[in-house]
Amino acid sequence: MSASSPGVKERAVAGVFEYELQVVPADLDELGHVNNLVYVKWLLEAAVAHSTALGWSPDAYRALGRGWVVRSHFIEYLGPAFAGDRLVMRTWVSEMKRVTSGRKYELYRSGESVPLLRGETQWAFVIFATHQITRVPAEMVAVFAPRMDMNEGVF
Repeated sequence: MSASSPGVKERAVAGVFEYELQVVPADLDELGHVNNLVYVKWLLEAAVAHSTALGWSPDAYRALGRGWVVRSHFIEYLGPAFAGDRLVMRTWVSEMKRVTSGRKYELYRSGESVPLLRGETQWAFVIFATHQITRVPAEMVAVFAPRMDMNEGVF
């Protein structure tokens, strides 16, 4: 997914995956800042890019016949982003249970330490053909080792 987005770079540091973005005019709403739906798209793109970097690409999930679906999103918007801004989305797996997983996100303007966004997604692992929830394979649990919150008390 990330390859189709303009200006995207990614890297992993100590269990936290960094997904770099460049805000383009198409990302803006009528108020001149990034549209809320674009932020949701970026959360999903960062999650897919992180999973792919860990060896679980969309093709790998299709071959398995199973994969993650979103159960819920929580987003706290802390500041706006504008055209031309370079951003860094940091994401990590915060919990891994038998059939569900939690992933957290923080979005920063590049080079800054005050977040523009904090978010969390709850995922369920399902069989694609039946849409039934199923156990997360052990080999997947091993590569998606949960990480504690980057900043105590953030969420």
